[in-house]
Amino acid sequence: MSLSEEQRAEYREQLSCSFPELEEVFGDCMEEAAALLTAEGIKSYLDGASLICMIGRGFEPVLVYLEEMPQVAARLDESTLSRVSQSVWQISRSPNGKAILPFLQSLAEAARRLGSVGQFERYIEIVFDMMERTTGSIHGFHTTIPSPSLPDLLEHIPYLLSQLPLDGLKNWVEYGVRNYKTHPERQKDYFSLQSADSRAVLQRERHGTLFADNERKLSLYLRALWGEKDHFVPYSEGFDELRKPQPYYNALGIRIPDVYDDRAGVSGIDRYRALLAHIAAHKRWSSAIFADNYSPFQRIAIEIFEDCRIETLAMREYPGLRRLWLALHPFPGEEDCNPEKESCIRHRLAMFSYAVLNPNHPYRNGDLLEFVERFHQALAGGESSMEEIAALAVSFIARTRRQSDLQANVRFEDTEVDYRDDNRHLWKFIEEGDEEEMFEAEQKSKKSEDKLEGLPPRHYPEWDYQTRTYRPDWVSLYEGLHPSGDPAFIDTLLQRHAALAKRLKRVLDLLKPQQYVRIRYQEEGSELDLDVAIRSLIDFKSGANPDPRINMSHTHAGRDIAVTLLLDLSESLSQTVPGSEQTILELSQEAVALLGWAIDNLGDEFAIGGFSSNTRHEVRYQHIKGFTEPWGETVKARLAAMEAGWSTRMGAAMRHAAHYLGARRADKKLLLILTDGEPSDIDVDDERLLIEDAHRAVQELDRDGIYTYCINLDPRADEYVGDIFGRQYMVIDRVERLPEKLPELFLSLTK
Repeated sequence: MSLSEEQRAEYREQLSCSFPELEEVFGDCMEEAAALLTAEGIKSYLDGASLICMIGRGFEPVLVYLEEMPQVAARLDESTLSRVSQSVWQISRSPNGKAILPFLQSLAEAARRLGSVGQFERYIEIVFDMMERTTGSIHGFHTTIPSPSLPDLLEHIPYLLSQLPLDGLKNWVEYGVRNYKTHPERQKDYFSLQSADSRAVLQRERHGTLFADNERKLSLYLRALWGEKDHFVPYSEGFDELRKPQPYYNALGIRIPDVYDDRAGVSGIDRYRALLAHIAAHKRWSSAIFADNYSPFQRIAIEIFEDCRIETLAMREYPGLRRLWLALHPFPGEEDCNPEKESCIRHRLAMFSYAVLNPNHPYRNGDLLEFVERFHQALAGGESSMEEIAALAVSFIARTRRQSDLQANVRFEDTEVDYRDDNRHLWKFIEEGDEEEMFEAEQKSKKSEDKLEGLPPRHYPEWDYQTRTYRPDWVSLYEGLHPSGDPAFIDTLLQRHAALAKRLKRVLDLLKPQQYVRIRYQEEGSELDLDVAIRSLIDFKSGANPDPRINMSHTHAGRDIAVTLLLDLSESLSQTVPGSEQTILELSQEAVALLGWAIDNLGDEFAIGGFSSNTRHEVRYQHIKGFTEPWGETVKARLAAMEAGWSTRMGAAMRHAAHYLGARRADKKLLLILTDGEPSDIDVDDERLLIEDAHRAVQELDRDGIYTYCINLDPRADEYVGDIFGRQYMVIDRVERLPEKLPELFLSLTK
């Protein structure tokens, strides 16, 4: 549908540009923009054109921007509109004004060849890096002359991108800048492809099969063989220095390398087909399971076993895939890994993967052969399932586990299968939503009230201080949502401490974030910064380039704290406080209720959990309040139903609480442990064992940026609590003062 005269006039008013030539082309440009962009995109488009109009380089840059950018934004993302206009503004404020037009003219081809916002951003970074390093430097003297070769580079970008992947372009540019930075004529020859070494380096950096040249072919392959129609998002492997990127897929499309070299007799285009066939098989047969239920070793094994399962199913439909995948799969030798010097877990799993793929493998290890046979039996009757394969993978880890698997030196050689994706789609995490809401939804669908029903146990290591090693996957921790009681009981407790609450309220009012901080010089903000706006208007009227950062925004100068209160719910809490009719449990309920009320008034993120244990095989962790759950009747009802029982295996509970607390985005993370005794359990004879394990857990949390603090109600706690928490503890001898002391302690720790 074409634009009405009213719409066209409205858009024309938004474009601050007075070139007479604009009137002839504006209507056609807006027709295309309206067809391709959202309302917000059109606003960014016109704002960008207005900014380019202000740079004083004539009408042609504005025309190129108006003609090219709707297609660029539609191909990539509308965020490119402001990115490009700001880049042009930056170039205009340098001596390189003549490069603006070729820069704008290069963008359409760059967007088409590069295919993703990330790649497009990298391209602009390469251009700006070259511009900054070649501007104003001749024979060692600093000058204000423009880069002699930037326009030449930009004019040849379409050809260069047709010959090179993005990292190859980066290397080619880097060679020219490094060798000819102070020789402008030779620099021009290099970047205009006139010199011999320019062509030689170009030839050296040319390699492999470019994705951009085969995108349509790969799209048709995916659709014809697998019935899938996906968006491809290419990335470069030449820019990530800390971690090599891997292919993956999500709702936004398939992340795929921008170039593949021939390898192991397999052409680049076939390597793309191997990758896409593997991903398509995942999309057809894989389903996500909870990652929180498994240790890191178990997760690695499950990923490998699931890769093998979906490849086996794919090879039933397309037997030719076996030859392709087998050529690209590493072939680890059975004796290659030395368990005395390195961790061999990845090596064992790579052997298993190869053995499943190649029926004629040479391996002789009994455990390996047994699990390969069990794997094929599981799939003999059909497709099996990820849950069944996960159980088999966990069994494989348990059978083949060695103490040396915990070594930091892990063998990676011949274990990486580069045609496989990173398997992120196989996992879902409880912390992605609120864990309590998830448990509640599951419990509503169940008739049984058994507390151990729900998720399988999560396994945690335990520190053996005598051998100074971890016992891997030693503790089984079951988590669940705490049952509910009468919330009015907690309201009664709070009324009992009304005078204390009133005193705390005065302190809370002092600690609450009160002030906003003004952030000036913003191009987009909540209100106009009048001083800067007037100065920019004066600059504009005087013919100078005005500063576009005329807005300002505000932010809280406030607290950024996440807190978890971990309650010891062992049997000893049932004891009556001397000289009182109340139990320690009832006093704990009062204290926690006051603390919850105080933290809620401050607006800090906080969660409450309780724990108890019945040997290492059954540690109970009960969620009372989640981070995103409001302090209200539901939480009070759970708090009112607190019961005491069993023992105190503290280390595993602390590690599990840190699992959720560590995922919060907060500047400060605090774990408060409220207990009335030392760590103990009925299956442990050595009283130092669980004390040392809890101390080790404190060290682990400290390393991860979580501050731990213990409130101990045991009169003889000084004998052991310092061994666990160092100086990070308080012993409350008069337990009846707990409701007063606990909120005050929290406020002092976080003020």
